[in-house]
Amino acid sequence: MRVVVADDAVLIREGLVRLLEEFGCEVVATVGDGDALVEAIAEHKPDVSVVDVRMPPSFTDEGLKAAVEARRRVPGAPVLILSQYVEVSYADDLLADARGAVGYLLKDRVVDVDEFLEGLRRVAAGGTVFDPQVVSQLMVRRRKDDPLAQLTPREREVLGLMAEGKSNPAIGRQLVISDGAVEKHIRSIFNKLGLYAEDSDQHRRVLAVLTYLRS
Repeated sequence: MRVVVADDAVLIREGLVRLLEEFGCEVVATVGDGDALVEAIAEHKPDVSVVDVRMPPSFTDEGLKAAVEARRRVPGAPVLILSQYVEVSYADDLLADARGAVGYLLKDRVVDVDEFLEGLRRVAAGGTVFDPQVVSQLMVRRRKDDPLAQLTPREREVLGLMAEGKSNPAIGRQLVISDGAVEKHIRSIFNKLGLYAEDSDQHRRVLAVLTYLRS
């Protein structure tokens, strides 16, 4: 994978570079501010970018703003937000174009390198991966015309775990149900959300997760 790394903290940035290169990724650019991130993505069109939320000059949400702008200039550019904070407003903007290829993980919860790299690969492939805390905060506001109203509580559980980037076997283990039961719930979710077989299962999975997070 070709990766852009954006973080104003030099030690964290260099640590990410070493980790990514150790596992066979090519880091095509490292940047420390939002403007440079937008330019790097426009120039290199990486397979995925790893972006911190808080960067100069105000150290609030420049990273997320830049990620949104980068995806405006390079539609669908895969972005994995890796931050200590949850910033809901611009996370919504990242989800708004319904293209997928987005993720949002919290730094202090990424303790498993394999899990982080799997999330990175998932986003690069057009999928989604969100930290449970990010999902919880996104779900605080619910529309009156909630498209998920027809889902059963179990289907909502399954869809929530899909939003966290969990595979079908992982969902089954967490909910203590069979793989077949997971697949049955997912088929029901697709049908209730109007996601029919004309699209691939991967694409329907992304659309279902985006509906869940944006509802």
